[in-house]
Amino acid sequence: GSKMPLLSVPKEVAVGTAMLGVAFATGMLAGRRFPSLVFGTQSGMVGKNSPLQQYLLDHSLREHPILKKLRLLTADHPWGRMMVSREQAQLMANLVKLIKAKKVIEIGVFTGYNALNMALVLPDNGRVIACDINEDYAKIGRPLWKEAGVEHKIDLRIKPAIQTLDELLASGEAETFDFAFIDADKESYNEYYEKCLRLIKKGGIIAIDNVFWNGKVLKPRKGDLAAQSIHRLNEKLLRDARVNISMLPMGDGVTLAFKL
Repeated sequence: GSKMPLLSVPKEVAVGTAMLGVAFATGMLAGRRFPSLVFGTQSGMVGKNSPLQQYLLDHSLREHPILKKLRLLTADHPWGRMMVSREQAQLMANLVKLIKAKKVIEIGVFTGYNALNMALVLPDNGRVIACDINEDYAKIGRPLWKEAGVEHKIDLRIKPAIQTLDELLASGEAETFDFAFIDADKESYNEYYEKCLRLIKKGGIIAIDNVFWNGKVLKPRKGDLAAQSIHRLNEKLLRDARVNISMLPMGDGVTLAFKL
């Protein structure tokens, strides 16, 4: 195949990429309904319940009291394990702050822990366009968004995310967003990615969650459309000259795509 072009990225993104070492060697579940993967040494030292994982949390997590409140509320929910991991949400917020983001898209809100985390670091006129199809989950987080004083920064849109993304494109908002986080139905990941790429400005970041899909991407089964979709997107991202990427072994795997 043709050689990948050598493309430059803005200074802020280069600095951000350099800071990403902190993200490695975690192993907390970031996504959907599966037991955690274990990364790190061959003996599996860095796992969900390992002393090293606890050490990582004890020595890196700075969780806002209202975020903690929402996390504990979410943990009591039957689908509580769908919540993004704390350390991953903190990384997303740090990236949002690093690139001085004002406009953010989140696809897959659940109870709104990650949306709240990002809203807390956005400027007062910043916005998270939060896309989900289930308002019941978001109702858990909304009172806490209000308590944290950031409810006005979270624009919750309850409809299929593709519809919301198309509306944003139709209203002339292409290349006006700084950051996007994709964590919803896996079969639509490629379409979410393509539309987000059009909405994100150069130097912006798209974070794609669950790129390991509990290890099922290694050998996607014939009937497993989710694993197949994620694996196809992972292969595409490797060769996508429109972005620089870092795939991080954090939680259930997260890829950061930096738009060139």
